[in-house]
Amino acid sequence: MTTRDEMDALSSRELHDLAMRRALRHVDVEFLWELLRAIPAAEASEGNSVEAGRDITKVTVLISDAINSGQGEVAEALRPLYIDYLAKHGMGS
Repeated sequence: MTTRDEMDALSSRELHDLAMRRALRHVDVEFLWELLRAIPAAEASEGNSVEAGRDITKVTVLISDAINSGQGEVAEALRPLYIDYLAKHGMGS
């Protein structure tokens, strides 16, 4: 499964899990950092501005958010990031 259409058919949770599994397996710090930077904006776009502001100042909260970013509305907001990452590296990597 490598096409964007096939990835679009996956749930946000599945995209998150695939992207995180690949990033961790390949020690892709660049993607993990990009995800950490994207989480506050994703939370703000879903109406969680207080949470977004708190995340910016606490790295440990961001790391926890990254691990759990495959759930709920934040996962939906992060779908493009997961799809771009997986498309760049191939689903089977």
